[in-house]
Amino acid sequence: MTNRTLRKTIYLRATPETVWAYLTDPDKLSTWFHAPKAPLVEGRFEMFGTTSGDLLIWGEVLRAEPFRHLDYSFTVKPMGDAVSTVRWTLTPVEGGTELALIHEGLPHTAEAFDLTLNLDKGWDDHLGRLRATLHG
Repeated sequence: MTNRTLRKTIYLRATPETVWAYLTDPDKLSTWFHAPKAPLVEGRFEMFGTTSGDLLIWGEVLRAEPFRHLDYSFTVKPMGDAVSTVRWTLTPVEGGTELALIHEGLPHTAEAFDLTLNLDKGWDDHLGRLRATLHG
């Protein structure tokens, strides 16, 4: 048995440096995702709801290669003790950046399928907000 993996790729009219800031800077992250209290650099982090202030996501930044790769462990309450991994890859392309997301290690049981569906939709929603934010 293997765990489930979500894969998403979007194109953004912004440099990798700008996209990186939106993946790591608390003020910029809060415009499209959730709000950490500190920049995402290697080590532990927590993200909070932008309106509720509730702790929503926690984990550890495993790799932070500015403007290229950001990997972190990812846990939310519905996952219980399970830990997944989010991997971002930024690739410069003519006119902007290709941003690829791999969210791997999700529980694969039938009981956990609703979690997968919610995360899949959630990433679509968040990435849409990131695109709208960067493209004005």
